Amino acid sequence: MDLGNEVQKILSWTSVCGNLGLHLVWQILHLIINVWYSVLGIARMVDSTLISSGLLKSYNAVNISKVRYLAVVIESEEARQTSKVLELLCWLASIGIKSICLYDREGVLKKSQEAIIEGLNKYQKGTVEGSDHGTLLEHVSFADTLLCHKHVDLEFVSFADSKPAVAKAANLLFAKHYVCTKPEKPTFTESDMSEALQAVGYGGPEPDLLLVYGPVRCHMGFPAWRIRYTEIVHMGPLKSMKFGSLLKAIHKFTKVHQNYGQ
Repeated sequence: MDLGNEVQKILSWTSVCGNLGLHLVWQILHLIINVWYSVLGIARMVDSTLISSGLLKSYNAVNISKVRYLAVVIESEEARQTSKVLELLCWLASIGIKSICLYDREGVLKKSQEAIIEGLNKYQKGTVEGSDHGTLLEHVSFADTLLCHKHVDLEFVSFADSKPAVAKAANLLFAKHYVCTKPEKPTFTESDMSEALQAVGYGGPEPDLLLVYGPVRCHMGFPAWRIRYTEIVHMGPLKSMKFGSLLKAIHKFTKVHQNYGQ
């Protein structure tokens, strides 16, 4: 009886020690990860500040010709921050981006497109009259170049341009190839689908670079047929966007050599 009690005590003590040990290891790992991400965050912030101030000369000249069309995906809740969206567009215009596609899943940007276009035009002309958005280009070393880019083409896209577009294209292909008396049914290729999407008005250019602003690392339903060869970069929350990080992402893309398969 005494031996059984002793064994039970030993097992209980071992279990407690084991649980304490695992908890301690978990706390240490948690601390290490937090410190690591804190250091990375500080490094990114310092890097962004140096780039924005123009101290890193390698970022002063960006070969923007490789970014003919740029897409920006914004989480729908953050897309309601019109002032931040305008600030981002002004930064892109100052860098030299002339064709931009704005996307959010719920169509918030579509509903605000008139205000966004009007605000962007005001900032491009440098005639902001009592704007609530503040000085968008403050602390940006490239602000002087903004007035050189008089025109920016904007496209507004939402999830309504994604799934319904595929359905309409499928209906077109069905009506064209299956509702007939031909005994042999065709085998559809990627080009057939692209032509069908173009025919129903959902073609659109393919972005060279897609920037994602939001909490998740995905394209949030952006039309998949338009990003077959697109480089996707997650930029973090819109509220914490930095000009230096934006310029760094575009600069890095312009230095990448892309290989396209047959």
